[in-house]
Amino acid sequence: MTPDEIRGLFLFESLDDEQLAWLAEHGVVETDAAGTEILSEGAEATCFYVLLEGTVSLLRTIGGERAEISRTDHRGSYFGATQAYLQDDVTSRRIYLMTVVAVTDVRMLQLPAAEFGPAVRSWFPMGIHLLEGLFWGMQATQAIVGQRERLLALGSLTAGLTHELNNPAAAAVRATAALRERVAGMRHKLSLLASGALDPATLPAMVRLQEEAVERVAKAPRLSPIDASDREDELADWLESLGISGGWELAPTLVAGGLDVAWLAKAIGSCPASAAEPAVRWLAYTVGTEALMDEIEDATTRMSTLLGAAKQYSQLDRAPFQVVDVHDLLDATLVMLGGKVGAVTVHKEYDRSVPPLPGYAGELNQVWTNLIDNALAAMGGTGTLTIRTSHHDGRLLVEVVDTGAGIPPEVVGRVFEPFFTTKPVGEGTGLGLDISWRIVVAKHHGDIRVDSEPGNTRFQVWLPLTQP
Repeated sequence: MTPDEIRGLFLFESLDDEQLAWLAEHGVVETDAAGTEILSEGAEATCFYVLLEGTVSLLRTIGGERAEISRTDHRGSYFGATQAYLQDDVTSRRIYLMTVVAVTDVRMLQLPAAEFGPAVRSWFPMGIHLLEGLFWGMQATQAIVGQRERLLALGSLTAGLTHELNNPAAAAVRATAALRERVAGMRHKLSLLASGALDPATLPAMVRLQEEAVERVAKAPRLSPIDASDREDELADWLESLGISGGWELAPTLVAGGLDVAWLAKAIGSCPASAAEPAVRWLAYTVGTEALMDEIEDATTRMSTLLGAAKQYSQLDRAPFQVVDVHDLLDATLVMLGGKVGAVTVHKEYDRSVPPLPGYAGELNQVWTNLIDNALAAMGGTGTLTIRTSHHDGRLLVEVVDTGAGIPPEVVGRVFEPFFTTKPVGEGTGLGLDISWRIVVAKHHGDIRVDSEPGNTRFQVWLPLTQP
Protein backbone atom coordinates (compact mmCIF):
# COMPACT_ATOMS: atom_id res chain seq x y z
CA MET A 1 0.00 0.00 0.00
CA THR A 2 1.09 3.56 -0.66
CA PRO A 3 1.35 6.10 2.16
CA ASP A 4 -1.70 7.94 0.82
CA GLU A 5 -3.76 4.74 0.89
CA ILE A 6 -2.68 4.06 4.46
CA ARG A 7 -3.61 7.63 5.44
CA GLY A 8 -7.18 6.78 4.40
CA LEU A 9 -7.47 4.35 7.33
CA PHE A 10 -8.87 6.09 10.43
CA LEU A 11 -6.24 4.48 12.65
CA PHE A 12 -3.38 6.16 10.76
CA GLU A 13 -5.01 9.40 9.47
CA SER A 14 -3.03 11.66 11.84
CA LEU A 15 0.44 10.23 11.17
CA ASP A 16 3.10 12.29 9.40
CA ASP A 17 4.62 11.42 6.04
CA GLU A 18 7.65 9.70 7.53
CA GLN A 19 5.53 7.44 9.72
CA LEU A 20 3.21 6.60 6.82
CA ALA A 21 6.22 5.76 4.71
CA TRP A 22 7.47 3.41 7.43
CA LEU A 23 4.10 1.62 7.49
CA ALA A 24 4.08 1.37 3.69
CA GLU A 25 7.56 -0.13 3.75
CA HIS A 26 6.93 -2.68 6.53
CA GLY A 27 3.29 -3.52 5.86
CA VAL A 28 2.19 -6.37 3.66
CA VAL A 29 -1.25 -6.73 2.08
CA GLU A 30 -2.61 -10.21 2.72
CA THR A 31 -5.57 -11.75 0.94
CA ASP A 32 -7.50 -14.69 2.38
CA ALA A 33 -10.45 -16.63 1.04
CA ALA A 34 -13.73 -17.01 2.88
CA GLY A 35 -13.50 -19.62 5.65
CA THR A 36 -9.79 -19.09 6.28
CA GLU A 37 -8.70 -19.01 9.92
CA ILE A 38 -6.54 -15.90 9.96
CA LEU A 39 -5.26 -16.33 13.50
CA SER A 40 -5.92 -18.78 16.35
CA GLU A 41 -6.71 -18.11 19.99
CA GLY A 42 -3.75 -19.01 22.19
CA ALA A 43 -1.12 -18.85 19.41
CA GLU A 44 1.83 -16.47 19.70
CA ALA A 45 0.76 -12.95 18.73
CA THR A 46 3.17 -12.11 15.90
CA CYS A 47 1.13 -9.83 13.63
CA PHE A 48 -1.06 -6.74 13.82
CA TYR A 49 -3.87 -6.71 11.23
CA VAL A 50 -5.98 -3.90 9.78
CA LEU A 51 -9.05 -4.85 7.74
CA LEU A 52 -9.18 -3.34 4.25
CA GLU A 53 -12.00 -5.25 2.54
CA GLY A 54 -14.40 -8.05 3.44
CA THR A 55 -15.94 -9.35 6.67
CA VAL A 56 -14.27 -11.15 9.58
CA SER A 57 -15.66 -12.95 12.61
CA LEU A 58 -14.02 -12.83 16.07
CA LEU A 59 -14.54 -15.93 18.17
CA ARG A 60 -13.67 -17.13 21.69
CA THR A 61 -13.67 -20.65 23.06
CA ILE A 62 -16.33 -20.98 25.77
CA GLY A 63 -17.37 -24.29 27.24
CA GLY A 64 -15.26 -26.19 24.76
CA GLU A 65 -17.10 -24.53 21.86
CA ARG A 66 -16.29 -21.48 19.77
CA ALA A 67 -18.69 -18.60 20.28
CA GLU A 68 -18.79 -15.54 18.01
CA ILE A 69 -18.01 -12.38 19.98
CA SER A 70 -18.36 -9.92 17.12
CA ARG A 71 -18.42 -9.62 13.34
CA THR A 72 -17.26 -6.61 11.33
CA ASP A 73 -16.80 -5.37 7.78
CA HIS A 74 -15.71 -1.87 8.85
CA ARG A 75 -12.67 -0.74 6.89
CA GLY A 76 -9.83 0.01 9.30
CA SER A 77 -10.92 -2.40 12.04
CA TYR A 78 -7.86 -3.91 13.69
CA PHE A 79 -7.11 -7.10 15.58
CA GLY A 80 -4.29 -9.52 16.40
CA ALA A 81 -1.27 -8.27 18.37
CA THR A 82 -3.12 -5.25 19.76
CA GLN A 83 -0.75 -5.03 22.75
CA ALA A 84 2.41 -4.93 20.65
CA TYR A 85 3.28 -1.54 22.16
CA LEU A 86 4.20 -3.18 25.49
CA GLN A 87 7.83 -3.89 26.36
CA ASP A 88 9.58 -6.55 24.30
CA ASP A 89 10.01 -8.93 27.25
CA VAL A 90 6.25 -8.85 27.71
CA THR A 91 5.34 -8.90 24.04
CA SER A 92 7.27 -12.13 23.58
CA ARG A 93 4.79 -13.81 25.90
CA ARG A 94 1.66 -12.29 24.34
CA ILE A 95 -0.83 -14.58 22.68
CA TYR A 96 -3.85 -14.01 20.47
CA LEU A 97 -6.89 -13.64 22.72
CA MET A 98 -9.35 -14.57 19.97
CA THR A 99 -9.68 -16.61 16.82
CA VAL A 100 -10.40 -14.59 13.67
CA VAL A 101 -12.03 -16.24 10.65
CA ALA A 102 -12.69 -14.71 7.23
CA VAL A 103 -16.45 -14.71 6.58
CA THR A 104 -15.96 -13.44 3.02
CA ASP A 105 -12.86 -12.99 0.92
CA VAL A 106 -10.78 -10.40 2.79
CA ARG A 107 -7.83 -8.06 2.25
CA MET A 108 -5.80 -6.96 5.26
CA LEU A 109 -2.76 -4.86 6.02
CA GLN A 110 -0.39 -7.03 8.04
CA LEU A 111 2.33 -5.52 10.24
CA PRO A 112 4.90 -7.62 12.13
CA ALA A 113 4.38 -7.08 15.88
CA ALA A 114 8.11 -7.24 16.64
CA GLU A 115 8.69 -4.18 14.42
CA PHE A 116 5.36 -2.36 14.75
CA GLY A 117 5.48 -2.28 18.57
CA PRO A 118 8.85 -0.50 18.93
CA ALA A 119 7.89 1.92 16.15
CA VAL A 120 4.70 2.94 17.94
CA ARG A 121 6.67 3.35 21.17
CA SER A 122 9.12 5.72 19.49
CA TRP A 123 6.40 7.73 17.72
CA PHE A 124 4.15 8.28 20.74
CA PRO A 125 6.27 8.00 23.91
CA MET A 126 3.88 9.93 26.13
CA GLY A 127 0.82 8.11 24.86
CA ILE A 128 2.55 4.77 25.32
CA HIS A 129 3.47 5.69 28.89
CA LEU A 130 -0.18 6.50 29.57
CA LEU A 131 -1.37 3.27 27.96
CA GLU A 132 1.18 1.19 29.83
CA GLY A 133 0.28 2.90 33.08
CA LEU A 134 -3.39 2.16 32.44
CA PHE A 135 -2.70 -1.43 31.42
CA TRP A 136 -0.37 -2.33 34.28
CA GLY A 137 -2.33 -0.23 36.74
CA MET A 138 -5.51 -2.13 35.93
CA GLN A 139 -3.70 -5.44 36.24
CA ALA A 140 -2.09 -4.46 39.55
CA THR A 141 -5.39 -3.13 40.89
CA GLN A 142 -7.19 -6.26 39.86
CA ALA A 143 -4.54 -8.43 41.53
CA ILE A 144 -4.65 -6.43 44.77
CA VAL A 145 -8.43 -6.23 44.89
CA GLY A 146 -8.64 -9.91 44.00
CA GLN A 147 -6.31 -10.75 46.86
CA ARG A 148 -8.38 -8.54 49.15
CA GLU A 149 -11.52 -10.30 47.95
CA ARG A 150 -10.01 -13.66 48.85
CA LEU A 151 -8.91 -12.39 52.27
CA LEU A 152 -12.36 -11.01 53.01
CA ALA A 153 -13.94 -14.30 51.94
CA LEU A 154 -11.44 -16.20 54.08
CA GLY A 155 -12.20 -13.96 57.07
CA SER A 156 -15.92 -14.47 56.61
CA LEU A 157 -15.53 -18.23 56.30
CA THR A 158 -13.23 -18.35 59.32
CA ALA A 159 -15.73 -16.39 61.41
CA GLY A 160 -18.52 -18.71 60.31
CA LEU A 161 -16.47 -21.82 61.02
CA THR A 162 -15.44 -20.48 64.44
CA HIS A 163 -19.09 -19.81 65.27
CA GLU A 164 -20.11 -23.28 64.12
CA LEU A 165 -17.31 -24.91 66.16
CA ASN A 166 -18.10 -22.86 69.26
CA ASN A 167 -21.57 -24.38 69.74
CA PRO A 168 -20.55 -28.07 69.91
CA ALA A 169 -17.40 -27.18 71.84
CA ALA A 170 -19.44 -25.34 74.49
CA ALA A 171 -21.90 -28.24 74.60
CA ALA A 172 -19.06 -30.71 75.15
CA VAL A 173 -17.66 -28.57 77.99
CA ARG A 174 -21.06 -28.35 79.69
CA ALA A 175 -21.68 -32.07 79.30
CA THR A 176 -18.24 -32.90 80.67
CA ALA A 177 -18.88 -30.79 83.79
CA ALA A 178 -22.24 -32.46 84.35
CA LEU A 179 -20.72 -35.89 83.74
CA ARG A 180 -18.12 -35.19 86.40
CA GLU A 181 -20.96 -34.60 88.89
CA ARG A 182 -22.67 -37.83 87.82
CA VAL A 183 -19.49 -39.85 88.21
CA ALA A 184 -19.01 -38.30 91.65
CA GLY A 185 -22.51 -39.45 92.55
CA MET A 186 -21.73 -42.98 91.34
CA ARG A 187 -18.61 -43.00 93.51
CA HIS A 188 -20.76 -41.95 96.48
CA LYS A 189 -23.07 -44.91 95.89
CA LEU A 190 -20.10 -47.25 95.79
CA SER A 191 -18.82 -45.79 99.04
CA LEU A 192 -22.22 -46.50 100.62
CA LEU A 193 -21.91 -50.11 99.49
CA ALA A 194 -18.40 -50.35 100.86
CA SER A 195 -19.46 -48.93 104.22
CA GLY A 196 -22.33 -51.37 104.55
CA ALA A 197 -25.00 -48.70 104.37
CA LEU A 198 -26.46 -50.63 101.44
CA ASP A 199 -26.92 -54.38 101.39
CA PRO A 200 -24.14 -55.85 99.17
CA ALA A 201 -26.61 -58.54 98.08
CA THR A 202 -28.50 -55.92 96.09
CA LEU A 203 -25.48 -55.06 93.99
CA PRO A 204 -25.80 -57.85 91.36
CA ALA A 205 -29.46 -56.97 90.78
CA MET A 206 -28.64 -53.26 90.42
CA VAL A 207 -25.84 -54.01 87.96
CA ARG A 208 -28.25 -56.07 85.85
CA LEU A 209 -30.76 -53.21 85.93
CA GLN A 210 -28.00 -50.83 84.91
CA GLU A 211 -27.11 -52.92 81.84
CA GLU A 212 -30.77 -53.19 80.81
CA ALA A 213 -31.23 -49.45 81.28
CA VAL A 214 -28.23 -48.72 79.05
CA GLU A 215 -29.78 -50.82 76.28
CA ARG A 216 -33.09 -48.93 76.60
CA VAL A 217 -31.30 -45.57 76.49
CA ALA A 218 -29.75 -46.51 73.13
CA LYS A 219 -33.23 -47.34 71.76
CA ALA A 220 -35.15 -44.53 73.48
CA PRO A 221 -37.80 -43.03 71.15
CA ARG A 222 -37.97 -39.30 70.47
CA LEU A 223 -41.02 -37.90 72.26
CA SER A 224 -42.92 -34.74 71.53
CA PRO A 225 -42.87 -32.13 74.32
CA ILE A 226 -46.48 -32.96 75.24
CA ASP A 227 -45.88 -36.73 75.39
CA ALA A 228 -42.70 -36.26 77.40
CA SER A 229 -44.48 -33.98 79.88
CA ASP A 230 -47.35 -36.47 80.34
CA ARG A 231 -44.94 -39.35 80.98
CA GLU A 232 -42.89 -37.30 83.42
CA ASP A 233 -46.01 -36.40 85.44
CA GLU A 234 -47.11 -40.03 85.47
CA LEU A 235 -43.68 -41.26 86.56
CA ALA A 236 -43.28 -38.57 89.23
CA ASP A 237 -46.64 -39.50 90.76
CA TRP A 238 -45.68 -43.18 90.75
CA LEU A 239 -42.35 -42.49 92.45
CA GLU A 240 -44.07 -40.39 95.09
CA SER A 241 -46.51 -43.25 95.70
CA LEU A 242 -43.54 -45.50 96.47
CA GLY A 243 -42.25 -42.99 98.99
CA ILE A 244 -39.28 -41.99 96.83
CA SER A 245 -38.50 -38.34 97.48
CA GLY A 246 -37.67 -35.91 94.68
CA GLY A 247 -39.53 -37.91 92.06
CA TRP A 248 -40.17 -34.77 89.98
CA GLU A 249 -36.39 -34.32 89.68
CA LEU A 250 -35.75 -37.93 88.65
CA ALA A 251 -38.66 -38.26 86.22
CA PRO A 252 -37.31 -36.11 83.31
CA THR A 253 -34.01 -38.02 83.25
CA LEU A 254 -35.68 -41.43 83.40
CA VAL A 255 -38.26 -40.58 80.71
CA ALA A 256 -35.57 -39.17 78.40
CA GLY A 257 -33.76 -42.50 78.72
CA GLY A 258 -36.85 -44.47 77.68
CA LEU A 259 -37.70 -45.80 81.17
CA ASP A 260 -41.42 -45.71 81.82
CA VAL A 261 -43.58 -46.77 84.78
CA ALA A 262 -44.18 -50.30 83.47
CA TRP A 263 -40.50 -51.06 83.00
CA LEU A 264 -39.43 -49.49 86.29
CA ALA A 265 -42.13 -51.39 88.21
CA LYS A 266 -40.90 -54.68 86.77
CA ALA A 267 -37.24 -53.73 87.36
CA ILE A 268 -37.73 -52.69 90.96
CA GLY A 269 -39.79 -55.80 91.61
CA SER A 270 -36.67 -57.89 91.03
CA CYS A 271 -34.87 -56.09 93.89
CA PRO A 272 -35.47 -56.29 97.65
CA ALA A 273 -38.11 -53.82 98.87
CA SER A 274 -35.51 -51.92 100.88
CA ALA A 275 -33.48 -51.29 97.69
CA ALA A 276 -36.27 -49.61 95.69
CA GLU A 277 -35.13 -46.02 96.15
CA PRO A 278 -31.38 -46.77 95.76
CA ALA A 279 -32.21 -48.76 92.62
CA VAL A 280 -34.21 -45.88 91.09
CA ARG A 281 -31.51 -43.36 91.88
CA TRP A 282 -28.84 -45.76 90.55
CA LEU A 283 -30.80 -46.02 87.30
CA ALA A 284 -31.20 -42.24 87.13
CA TYR A 285 -27.44 -41.81 87.45
CA THR A 286 -26.90 -44.44 84.77
CA VAL A 287 -29.36 -42.86 82.34
CA GLY A 288 -27.99 -39.38 82.95
CA THR A 289 -24.42 -40.56 82.47
CA GLU A 290 -25.28 -42.26 79.16
CA ALA A 291 -27.14 -39.17 77.94
CA LEU A 292 -24.17 -36.96 78.77
CA MET A 293 -21.76 -39.30 77.00
CA ASP A 294 -24.05 -39.26 73.96
CA GLU A 295 -24.08 -35.47 74.07
CA ILE A 296 -20.28 -35.35 74.22
CA GLU A 297 -20.06 -37.82 71.34
CA ASP A 298 -22.50 -35.76 69.25
CA ALA A 299 -20.60 -32.55 69.99
CA THR A 300 -17.19 -33.97 69.15
CA THR A 301 -18.58 -35.67 66.04
CA ARG A 302 -19.99 -32.33 64.94
CA MET A 303 -16.61 -30.67 65.44
CA SER A 304 -14.89 -33.47 63.55
CA THR A 305 -17.41 -33.08 60.70
CA LEU A 306 -16.83 -29.33 60.54
CA LEU A 307 -13.06 -29.77 60.48
CA GLY A 308 -13.41 -32.45 57.80
CA ALA A 309 -15.52 -30.06 55.74
CA ALA A 310 -12.90 -27.32 56.20
CA LYS A 311 -10.21 -29.73 55.07
CA GLN A 312 -12.28 -30.76 52.05
CA TYR A 313 -12.99 -27.11 51.25
CA SER A 314 -9.39 -25.92 51.49
CA GLN A 315 -7.92 -28.97 49.70
CA LEU A 316 -4.65 -28.20 51.50
CA ASP A 317 -3.48 -31.81 51.55
CA ARG A 318 -4.59 -32.61 47.99
CA ALA A 319 -2.98 -32.24 44.60
CA PRO A 320 -4.16 -29.06 42.82
CA PHE A 321 -5.58 -31.04 39.90
CA GLN A 322 -7.58 -34.12 40.80
CA VAL A 323 -10.71 -36.09 40.02
CA VAL A 324 -13.38 -35.35 42.62
CA ASP A 325 -17.06 -35.82 43.43
CA VAL A 326 -18.58 -32.39 42.88
CA HIS A 327 -21.17 -33.08 45.59
CA ASP A 328 -18.42 -33.32 48.21
CA LEU A 329 -17.19 -29.88 47.14
CA LEU A 330 -20.70 -28.39 47.26
CA ASP A 331 -21.44 -29.90 50.67
CA ALA A 332 -18.14 -28.65 52.09
CA THR A 333 -18.90 -25.14 50.81
CA LEU A 334 -22.39 -25.19 52.36
CA VAL A 335 -20.89 -26.21 55.70
CA MET A 336 -18.34 -23.41 55.51
CA LEU A 337 -21.13 -20.91 54.78
CA GLY A 338 -23.44 -22.40 57.40
CA GLY A 339 -23.24 -19.28 59.56
CA LYS A 340 -24.73 -17.19 56.71
CA VAL A 341 -27.59 -19.53 55.83
CA GLY A 342 -29.77 -18.38 58.73
CA ALA A 343 -33.46 -18.84 57.96
CA VAL A 344 -32.82 -19.67 54.29
CA THR A 345 -34.12 -23.08 53.26
CA VAL A 346 -31.51 -25.12 51.37
CA HIS A 347 -32.68 -27.69 48.83
CA LYS A 348 -30.16 -30.14 47.40
CA GLU A 349 -31.24 -31.72 44.13
CA TYR A 350 -28.19 -33.86 43.41
CA ASP A 351 -27.92 -36.26 40.51
CA ARG A 352 -25.75 -38.94 42.09
CA SER A 353 -25.15 -40.54 38.70
CA VAL A 354 -22.87 -37.62 37.72
CA PRO A 355 -19.39 -39.03 36.90
CA PRO A 356 -16.34 -37.77 38.84
CA LEU A 357 -15.17 -34.33 37.78
CA PRO A 358 -11.53 -33.64 36.76
CA GLY A 359 -10.46 -30.19 37.85
CA TYR A 360 -8.83 -27.87 40.36
CA ALA A 361 -10.96 -28.64 43.40
CA GLY A 362 -9.74 -25.76 45.58
CA GLU A 363 -10.51 -23.19 42.89
CA LEU A 364 -13.89 -24.73 42.10
CA ASN A 365 -14.75 -24.36 45.79
CA GLN A 366 -14.06 -20.66 45.36
CA VAL A 367 -16.60 -20.60 42.52
CA TRP A 368 -19.25 -22.31 44.66
CA THR A 369 -18.46 -19.93 47.52
CA ASN A 370 -18.95 -16.84 45.34
CA LEU A 371 -22.19 -18.08 43.80
CA ILE A 372 -23.76 -19.33 47.04
CA ASP A 373 -22.62 -16.29 49.05
CA ASN A 374 -24.11 -13.96 46.42
CA ALA A 375 -27.36 -15.94 46.45
CA LEU A 376 -27.63 -15.75 50.24
CA ALA A 377 -26.92 -12.01 50.18
CA ALA A 378 -29.57 -11.49 47.47
CA MET A 379 -32.22 -13.17 49.62
CA GLY A 380 -31.45 -11.12 52.72
CA GLY A 381 -31.68 -14.00 55.17
CA THR A 382 -34.99 -15.54 54.02
CA GLY A 383 -35.97 -17.56 50.97
CA THR A 384 -34.99 -20.79 49.27
CA LEU A 385 -31.57 -21.73 47.93
CA THR A 386 -31.51 -24.63 45.49
CA ILE A 387 -28.31 -26.44 44.51
CA ARG A 388 -28.89 -28.74 41.56
CA THR A 389 -26.54 -31.04 39.62
CA SER A 390 -26.99 -32.97 36.37
CA HIS A 391 -24.97 -33.97 33.33
CA HIS A 392 -25.59 -33.68 29.61
CA ASP A 393 -23.47 -34.64 26.61
CA GLY A 394 -20.29 -35.18 28.59
CA ARG A 395 -20.61 -31.99 30.63
CA LEU A 396 -21.52 -31.39 34.26
CA LEU A 397 -24.14 -28.77 35.09
CA VAL A 398 -24.25 -27.15 38.53
CA GLU A 399 -27.12 -24.72 39.14
CA VAL A 400 -27.34 -22.26 42.03
CA VAL A 401 -30.86 -20.86 42.24
CA ASP A 402 -32.17 -18.26 44.68
CA THR A 403 -35.51 -16.60 45.30
CA GLY A 404 -34.11 -13.09 45.76
CA ALA A 405 -35.16 -9.89 44.04
CA GLY A 406 -33.15 -10.74 40.92
CA ILE A 407 -30.65 -8.80 38.80
CA PRO A 408 -31.98 -5.81 36.82
CA PRO A 409 -32.23 -6.66 33.09
CA GLU A 410 -30.14 -3.64 32.11
CA VAL A 411 -27.09 -4.90 34.06
CA VAL A 412 -27.45 -8.68 33.95
CA GLY A 413 -25.08 -8.81 30.98
CA ARG A 414 -22.33 -7.05 32.95
CA VAL A 415 -22.18 -9.18 36.11
CA PHE A 416 -19.01 -10.99 34.98
CA GLU A 417 -17.13 -7.76 34.23
CA PRO A 418 -14.20 -6.93 36.56
CA PHE A 419 -15.11 -4.44 39.32
CA PHE A 420 -18.81 -4.39 38.37
CA THR A 421 -21.13 -5.08 41.31
CA THR A 422 -24.82 -4.67 42.03
CA LYS A 423 -24.14 -4.40 45.77
CA PRO A 424 -24.10 -1.03 47.59
CA VAL A 425 -20.83 0.90 47.80
CA GLY A 426 -18.44 -0.74 50.25
CA GLU A 427 -20.17 -4.13 50.23
CA GLY A 428 -18.66 -5.67 47.11
CA THR A 429 -15.48 -5.44 45.06
CA GLY A 430 -17.00 -6.65 41.80
CA LEU A 431 -14.41 -9.40 41.42
CA GLY A 432 -16.22 -12.45 42.80
CA LEU A 433 -18.01 -13.33 39.57
CA ASP A 434 -15.05 -12.21 37.43
CA ILE A 435 -12.80 -14.62 39.36
CA SER A 436 -15.45 -17.34 39.00
CA TRP A 437 -15.65 -16.72 35.25
CA ARG A 438 -11.89 -17.01 34.84
CA ILE A 439 -11.74 -20.21 36.91
CA VAL A 440 -14.60 -21.86 35.00
CA VAL A 441 -13.97 -20.60 31.47
CA ALA A 442 -10.25 -19.90 31.25
CA LYS A 443 -8.93 -22.64 33.52
CA HIS A 444 -11.50 -25.44 33.16
CA HIS A 445 -12.68 -24.70 29.59
CA GLY A 446 -16.26 -24.57 30.81
CA ASP A 447 -19.00 -21.97 30.73
CA ILE A 448 -20.91 -19.92 33.29
CA ARG A 449 -24.26 -18.27 32.56
CA VAL A 450 -26.93 -16.34 34.43
CA ASP A 451 -30.67 -16.04 33.95
CA SER A 452 -32.52 -13.75 36.33
CA GLU A 453 -36.02 -12.61 37.10
CA PRO A 454 -37.58 -11.62 40.44
CA GLY A 455 -37.84 -14.72 42.63
CA ASN A 456 -35.75 -16.89 40.33
CA THR A 457 -32.09 -16.07 39.71
CA ARG A 458 -30.23 -19.01 38.22
CA PHE A 459 -26.46 -19.31 37.78
CA GLN A 460 -25.41 -22.26 35.61
CA VAL A 461 -21.87 -23.63 35.62
CA TRP A 462 -20.97 -26.07 32.83
CA LEU A 463 -17.80 -28.11 33.21
CA PRO A 464 -16.35 -30.81 30.95
CA LEU A 465 -16.31 -34.29 32.48
CA THR A 466 -13.30 -35.33 30.43
CA GLN A 467 -9.80 -34.31 31.42
CA PRO A 468 -8.44 -31.68 28.99
